[in-house]
Amino acid sequence: MMGELFDLSGRVALVTGGSKGLGEAMARVYAEAGADVVISSRHEDELKAALERILEGTDSRGAYIVADMTRRDDVARLAKAALDEMGQVDIVVNNAGSNVPEEIDEVTDENWDRIIELNLSSCMALSRALVPQMKERKWGRIIHISSIMAYGSKEGRNAYSATKAALIGMARSGALELGPYGITVNCIAPGPFLTDLPGTVLTEEQKLSFANRTALGRWGNPRELAGTALLLASDAGSYITGTSIVVDGGTLCKVF
Repeated sequence: MMGELFDLSGRVALVTGGSKGLGEAMARVYAEAGADVVISSRHEDELKAALERILEGTDSRGAYIVADMTRRDDVARLAKAALDEMGQVDIVVNNAGSNVPEEIDEVTDENWDRIIELNLSSCMALSRALVPQMKERKWGRIIHISSIMAYGSKEGRNAYSATKAALIGMARSGALELGPYGITVNCIAPGPFLTDLPGTVLTEEQKLSFANRTALGRWGNPRELAGTALLLASDAGSYITGTSIVVDGGTLCKVF
């Protein structure tokens, strides 16, 4: 019974930003659960190596597609290529994202527009492109990767926090629209996971501060997000929709 709840055999999952970090960990758990997987990012060399790791020891099929999620035409091409390659896409994980720390009076239009496009608009565009074929089959899973920065924030995170909060609102609206078609829409809000993004924008002192803010006293391993991603993608999570699951090691429960 438990195995059936989490079995993704016959499903196809598309994970953006799937060449490393959280994206790779989620794609890997989907392959382990029996799904065929498609991953995308901007770098073909990283995608090729990641896909080998994701599929290793599984019977799943896989494909990678180079796409820049800040380009609306690339998003449309990604959706079409995934459908052409796999025939269907059942699970969409909008994971690609970035951050450019800037104080409010120093935010540039260029950086603001790029972060909004990447973190928010691309999620709308990819979901829009793939929802029709989900509706036809009366089954689908859309998972937006939000952040605890949607609930709280930090100096210089104006664009990032805005986009991650907006994803939660978009998931609620999408859940209402797509529920009648058997499609669930949810967010995962990760806390401190030591992936490339925080690794490049935080100092060592800031990394230690983030770890100390968690109840567990440490950063998360990307694999520790995989269980939540599997829950929301499988029949085990079929009655969960329109919500956001926080996976933060207890960061938000620490007020002082």
